Amino acid sequence: MNSSLLSLLVLAGIAIFLILRLRSVLGTREGFEKPPARQGPAGADPRRDFEVIEGGPDNDIIDHVDDGSDSAKALAAMKMAEPGFRVGEFLQGSRQAYEMILMSFERGDVDGLRPFLADDVMETFESVIQERNAQGLTIDAEFVGVRDIALQEATFDRDSSEAEITVRFVGELTSVVKNADGEVIEGDASAIKRQRDVWTFARTMGSEDPNWALVATDG
Repeated sequence: MNSSLLSLLVLAGIAIFLILRLRSVLGTREGFEKPPARQGPAGADPRRDFEVIEGGPDNDIIDHVDDGSDSAKALAAMKMAEPGFRVGEFLQGSRQAYEMILMSFERGDVDGLRPFLADDVMETFESVIQERNAQGLTIDAEFVGVRDIALQEATFDRDSSEAEITVRFVGELTSVVKNADGEVIEGDASAIKRQRDVWTFARTMGSEDPNWALVATDG
């Protein structure tokens, strides 16, 4: 076996290892900014929205989770803690955050990741990027779009006002791994691959900080 073939096999092995690590990271555990709260007319009672909730189903909630479920109750409690919160607007923001985080990770953009990730998540993502860089490997990726998005679970701690919302994404993108010489050793730039992720975002409802933090990822 000549030295060039041996080198290629070694690089291929490294690439497979890093790809498995990447999948592990994107499938394990700071935020995107929610859209600004809609302002009502002067003198309006901010609790008015919740008279509707108490008197009948809130479509903003039951369009995404089952009526009467634990998640529905948690979302209603979030609205009580922060009247401007809307589930549909949150999901739109999470869709945008998903693309930004996923593409920043694929491209090794540590600075681009930092504003969206909780500290422990950032540490894990950064370690994989550093490993990749140490081996001279790069990833060329293009985001195609989010094929599906669904709210999977919501929880709310009434004592701390800490909210967590878990969202399931199905994204589509193209991705190839290249070695230090720019040779493709994994993937196909013309092939669209589908990626499934389950991410959890957290935030203290009613706080001045409008950002939701990515606190957990799972595949």
